[in-house]
Amino acid sequence: MPLRLCVLLWEHTGRARDVARFEDDVLTLLPDHGGRLLSRDLVVDRHDGDPLEVQLIELPHEAALSEYLADPARADLVRTHDRDAIIARTQMLRIQPCG
Repeated sequence: MPLRLCVLLWEHTGRARDVARFEDDVLTLLPDHGGRLLSRDLVVDRHDGDPLEVQLIELPHEAALSEYLADPARADLVRTHDRDAIIARTQMLRIQPCG
């Protein structure tokens, strides 16, 4: 059974555009690991504590996630975009379809 993830992202103040640019770049690496982006959405009408972005990602297995996270090209993007300066928090939830 494929691994499905719901990824929630919170930005540092004033860095929403930078988060979008980073995610635009880093998500292009998913297919290299057999993954695919099912959806990517901005949270509208945000309230205190709500994330900026919600992503649904599918990967073939847990090892593919580990490989994606350890990908040297991803590490280069993390450094280039200074990920820690733009993304305040990430939450990754393992999910499955209901029913």
